[in-house]
Amino acid sequence: MAPKGKETAKGGKGKAKDATGEKSDKPAGKLKPATSINVRHILCEKLSKKEEALAKLKGGAKFDEVAREFSEDKARQGGSLGWKTRGSLLAEFEKVAYDLEPSTTANPKYGEVKTGEGYHIVMVEGRK
Repeated sequence: MAPKGKETAKGGKGKAKDATGEKSDKPAGKLKPATSINVRHILCEKLSKKEEALAKLKGGAKFDEVAREFSEDKARQGGSLGWKTRGSLLAEFEKVAYDLEPSTTANPKYGEVKTGEGYHIVMVEGRK
C-alpha cells in the first residue's frame, strides 16, 4: 500500500503521551496524535495466565507467538485486531493502546489493562 500524505489533526484534544518514555525523535517523549492504530493484544481471563504470557514476552518471545499460545479471543493471527479508529474499542483498552509507541512483534513495547473481558496485553504496530 502506498504511504498517504501527512494529515494534520484540527481541533484535537491534546497529544498522546509515550507510555514507555523511550526512543523517540519527538521532543520529551510525546507522540503525534493519532485517529487510528494498528493494534494487537493478548486476552486472558485469569491473571495467572496473563502473568505467564508476560513472562514469555520478558524472556524475549515474539508477541504474535505468545498471542497464539495464550490469547483466549478469536484473533487467530497473532492477536491482530487490525486498524482501529478512536472510539471503536473499549475505553480502558483504548486509553492504553493510544498511549503506546509503535513497535514490532519481535521487540514489542506493550501495556496492560483489565477490562470486563479480562486481562489484556496490548501492543501497537502503527499509528495514523
